[in-house]
Amino acid sequence: MADDMPANEQTWGGERFRRTPSWMIGQLSVHGYRLLTEQFAAEGTKPYEYRVLASLADGGPASQATLGRRSGIHLSDLVATLNTLADRGHIRRDPDPADRRRNIITLTDDGFDHLARLDIRLAAAQDALLAALAPTDRITLTDLLKRALDGLNARPGR
Repeated sequence: MADDMPANEQTWGGERFRRTPSWMIGQLSVHGYRLLTEQFAAEGTKPYEYRVLASLADGGPASQATLGRRSGIHLSDLVATLNTLADRGHIRRDPDPADRRRNIITLTDDGFDHLARLDIRLAAAQDALLAALAPTDRITLTDLLKRALDGLNARPGR
């Protein structure tokens, strides 16, 4: 390794690797998650909690199982997240009239208000992450990333 090369470049396999989309996307992911958790922490919230609130706002009341599928959160993590949100008054659990053994989760007015504040924080994290890009480039990047994800998710066995 060259002595004049910064340590982080020595560690990551040089410029050849650092030019690959997978490495760059991974690095953006690390920075994006840090920015997002910092923004949400200012509201006393974690990303899982945002995902649940947004899933309820976008899809309406749901059972825990449905909410887990919608939000992509494993049931064991979902229960703890729902407990936190219920303790804060952001969601309500009511017995399902069709099956009293399960609950229907509903977003409360306080939950909607909290989600609105979190949406502002989410936008701030995105702005910080993509600050070097012009608005049209941000749209293009988002579209390209969506197409790449859609392509991967459409593959057999997914």
